Amino acid sequence: MSDARFGLDRIARLATPLSLDGGASLASVEIAYETYGELSPAKDNAILVCHALTGDQHVASNHPRTGKPGWWTRMVGPGKPIDTDRYLVICTNVLGSCMGSTGPASLRPDGCPYGMSFPVITIRDMVRAQAMLLDHLGIPTLAAVVGGSMGGMQALSWAATYPERVRAAVVIASTARHSAQNIAFHEVGRQAIMADPKWRGGDYYGTGDPPTAGLAVARMAAHITYLSEAGLTEKFGRKLQAREVKTFGFDADFQVESYLRHQGLTFTDRFDANSYLYITRALDYFDLAEEHGGLLANAFRGSKTRFCLVSFDTDWLYPTAESRTIVHALNAAGAAASFVELHSPYGHDAFLLESPELNRVVDGFLRTNGHD
Repeated sequence: MSDARFGLDRIARLATPLSLDGGASLASVEIAYETYGELSPAKDNAILVCHALTGDQHVASNHPRTGKPGWWTRMVGPGKPIDTDRYLVICTNVLGSCMGSTGPASLRPDGCPYGMSFPVITIRDMVRAQAMLLDHLGIPTLAAVVGGSMGGMQALSWAATYPERVRAAVVIASTARHSAQNIAFHEVGRQAIMADPKWRGGDYYGTGDPPTAGLAVARMAAHITYLSEAGLTEKFGRKLQAREVKTFGFDADFQVESYLRHQGLTFTDRFDANSYLYITRALDYFDLAEEHGGLLANAFRGSKTRFCLVSFDTDWLYPTAESRTIVHALNAAGAAASFVELHSPYGHDAFLLESPELNRVVDGFLRTNGHD
């Protein structure tokens, strides 16, 4: 069934205020989203794809700022594991982000940017906003929620918060809570941003001079956690960057240094520093067991959702042990769960890179447990 509300690059204004876990409320919320495929007459073939920390709604279409292909084009599209010939695929820009959804750069009712007056949000707040979007679109249930990293946290939160609306959940390279090490890395990034004089306490909008240096350093630190030592060694080792000898200075002598600097600088072209602060804080607050009386199994007790957990053997940001903890909780709750650890040299980023095994796992699970 074709619907004029479905298509690329849409923004929906939610009909009611959004109450947040922190006690605040947003009177007006907009959610940017993209859709691919068509909704079935029974409205039972929708899949929500959830993005990671610095992702966006452009899962299978070119990014409007960078012109680069969507971040999961190998997974989403006609005939691909998340098949847009069979499913209506929806991807939203999360609450607090900077690609069209309400966040720190958005205008308050008084016409000024929120900046640091934007309320602190949680993963569950992001999910509530997505649920309100589905209500707006007239979609009562989801064939599946699929996501990697922070997207996997959203998938878990969906299954725990709205179990009656989710038939299947695919959780890739993710966790049910942020560890002390995860929080520590994020704090380094936040402090880098806030130490940049151009941050101005978050009030840099309209100056034309945002805290790009601090945001670039934050991205560099985080990017290291997405890679594996083996992958870095194979790609860069100790090779020098465009020179035969060391300079005995502080330029980017090594290729890996140049790579990280490039990652940091290009990131500032597409992301907002305040959004980085808010989303990393949402990740740090995520603890699904804490939300359910301190016992993770309680989050899934009685759930009819079918789960697929995938980890990668070189991921040290969210290692396989984190996925096993979730699987044990699902088993204790009596929920249907399958789990696989895949080999990849790419560390945490493996879920975004070419991985035929991951394609087969997702395709097989959705065909068995999804709309078909």
